[in-house]
Amino acid sequence: MADGADAAEEQRDVPLIDSSVPHSARMWDFWLGGKDNYEADRRAGETAREAYPGIVDIARTSREMLSRAVRFLVCEAGVRQFLDVGTGLPTAENTHEIAQKYAPESRIVYVDNDPLVLTHARALLVGAREGATDYLHADVREPQSILENAERTLDLSRPVALILFGIVGHIDEHAEAVSIVRRLMSGLAAGSYLALYTGTDADPALVEAERRIGENGGTPYRLSNPEQVNELFSGLEIIEPGVVPGPQWRPEGPVVDSPAKTASLGGLARKP
Repeated sequence: MADGADAAEEQRDVPLIDSSVPHSARMWDFWLGGKDNYEADRRAGETAREAYPGIVDIARTSREMLSRAVRFLVCEAGVRQFLDVGTGLPTAENTHEIAQKYAPESRIVYVDNDPLVLTHARALLVGAREGATDYLHADVREPQSILENAERTLDLSRPVALILFGIVGHIDEHAEAVSIVRRLMSGLAAGSYLALYTGTDADPALVEAERRIGENGGTPYRLSNPEQVNELFSGLEIIEPGVVPGPQWRPEGPVVDSPAKTASLGGLARKP
């Protein structure tokens, strides 16, 4: 984690928390049953949940797939470095907790642009002594800055797993999202991985829920179609079972019916 003069400098650069405006990280915290959210987040989150109750299931499924993906990356792919962009508020089973459980020497850099996430990250994201855990207050639209600052903790000449869970929809245009993913991956060594999860436009009720989030002052999530999700993995080697609904990515038990089976897609791919 950043400390001393570096931390003080970062703190001066971080904007104040505006609790009157809903933020996606805090709304996900609300859907997951957390307490690190404000009235505006709860109001927007509840309005979205009324329109699409399955949004809670999508949030939970995202965390479950993240756990399985990180475990695969550590135990089967041998990855020891992670760049988690759009991490959200700390909960159980964060990336560093999973990775360092199996490989304590793992090094993790989290990235988010919510000041509340920064506050909690400094207090909670403390990793194993053998490895390292750092946090960058930055926007996904700043890929070069993210890569440059990540080098304080990660060795970008060696494989890194880039994690983009629930974040690409906050990039306004699909073409820009593709460009950002490619720019981030271009800065990583051969043998690096992309792990990505996002919502899809297959269910009109979810589309309506996102519209209501916007009406309540929040930033709606841009939902993608399957072709767009697959394009985010272009040029990479897709790992089995491919780009599939979140619950179907290497499940640990029977896949039960859930909204996430039709309203989410995720996958893992390797940079050749």
